[in-house]
Amino acid sequence: MTPKIIVLDDDPTGSQTVHSCLLLTRWDVATLKTALADTAPLFFVLTNTRGLDAERAAAVTREVCENLRAALADYAGPVLFVSRSDSTLRGHYPVETDVMNDVLGPFDATLLTPAFFEGGRITRDSTHYLMVDGKPIPTHETEFARDSVFGYRTAFLPDYVAEKTGGRVAAADVARLTLAGLRAGEADTWLAALHDNAIGVIDGDTPDDYRIFADAVLKAAAAGKRLLFRSAASLLTALAKLPPQPVAAEAFATLVRDGRPGAVVVGSHVARTTAQLTALLKQRGVVGLPLDVARLPAARAAVVDELTASIAHAHAQSLTPVVFTSRGERQFASVAERLAFGEAVSGTLMDIVQRLPDTLGFLVSKGGITSNDVLSTGLELTASRVLGQILPGVTVVQTPPWHRLPQLPVVIFPGNVGDDDALAEAYRRLAPSHAQASPAKLAA
Repeated sequence: MTPKIIVLDDDPTGSQTVHSCLLLTRWDVATLKTALADTAPLFFVLTNTRGLDAERAAAVTREVCENLRAALADYAGPVLFVSRSDSTLRGHYPVETDVMNDVLGPFDATLLTPAFFEGGRITRDSTHYLMVDGKPIPTHETEFARDSVFGYRTAFLPDYVAEKTGGRVAAADVARLTLAGLRAGEADTWLAALHDNAIGVIDGDTPDDYRIFADAVLKAAAAGKRLLFRSAASLLTALAKLPPQPVAAEAFATLVRDGRPGAVVVGSHVARTTAQLTALLKQRGVVGLPLDVARLPAARAAVVDELTASIAHAHAQSLTPVVFTSRGERQFASVAERLAFGEAVSGTLMDIVQRLPDTLGFLVSKGGITSNDVLSTGLELTASRVLGQILPGVTVVQTPPWHRLPQLPVVIFPGNVGDDDALAEAYRRLAPSHAQASPAKLAA
C-alpha cells in the first residue's frame, strides 16, 4: 500500500512542486481526518513555525503531532512524516524533528534532504549549494546563512547537524548517501541499515536522483520502515508521483475572476525579492503602494486605512496595486524583538488583505511567512487546494466557492525563488490584458 505523506510545513511554500493536494491552516482532529481521507497522496499542515521563536515553534509542532496521533488511531495505511523547511537550511532544526520523534516516533531514522532543484539548491558530497549564475556556492557563503534567527556556519551537512544539535549528534555519526552511492543503487541497503533514529543526509543533484531515492523510501515504508524527513520541496515531488498538473502554467489567466485586475502583497525583504519587486513596478497596469514599517506599530490603524483606500482607488481604475514593505532588514536588539516586529508588520498586511475589494481578480503573496498569514488570517481559510505552479517553485491555490472572495486564485511566491523577472512574469501570466495597458498612474 502506498504511504500517505503528511507534511508539517513551517511556511506555505513547501507545496511549490506538487498539485491537487490540500493545504491545512487548522489542525483539529476532524480536519486532519478529512485530509487523511482525501484522494491526494499527500497533504500539508501549515504551522508557520519559521515565524515563531523556538519555544512557540515546539509548542505548535507538539499540538499538531498530538492531534495527528489521534487522527491516525484508526488509519490503516502506512505513513511518511516530513518536516518541510527552507531549502537554504533556515528553520527550527532540530526543534521540530525532536518533537515529531517524541510524539509520533520512535523512527528508524531522521533524514535531511534539502535539495530544491526548481530553485537551484543541490547537494553534492553532503555539501549543500545554491546555484548562482551557473556556479555552485556553498549555502554558508550566502546571505541566508547570515539570517539573524537561523544563521549557521557550514554547508557540509554532517557538520551542520552537529552545529544545530549543539554536539548532541557528532558529525562522524551522521550517515551519508552520496551521489555515487545513490546512483550505484545502494539506497535500499543504506536505508535498511538505519535504526534507532539514526541521522542521515542524502545527496541530490538532479530530480532523477531523488526519484531513485524516493523509490527506495516508498519500498522501505511499505515494508514497515519508519522514516522522518527534514526536507525541502523537491523530495515531495518524487515521493508523491503525481501526474502532470491539471492547469498549464500559461493558462492560469483563465482562472482570474471576470478578467479583473488583482493585488500583490510583498512582505519578504531578501535581496532577490527586492530585485523582483523593482522589475514588477516597471510593468504596465501596476501601481506601487509602499508600507512604511517605521510607522508601526504605533500608527497601524492609520496605515491600514490609508492603504485600503489607495487599493480601492487603484482597483476602480483597473490597476493592480502592489503593497510592499519598506526594503532592507532592520536591526534589533534581540531575536524576540525581531520576531515581534515581524508579527506587527504581518498583522498590518493581513488587516489590509481582509479589506481587499470583493471584485478582486487574483492575489499574489510574496514571501513565505506573509503567504501563510494571507491564507490563515487574511483570507481566513481552513484549507485550500493546490492547483499547481505558475512558475517553477511558485504555487497557485484557489479559495472555495463559499468564500468572501470565491474561487480566487492566490499565488504563493517564496521570497527566495526565481530570477529578477519572475514576479513580473507571474503578473503578466495572470493579467495579460492589463499588462498591455498604459503605464499606471493613479488619478487624484
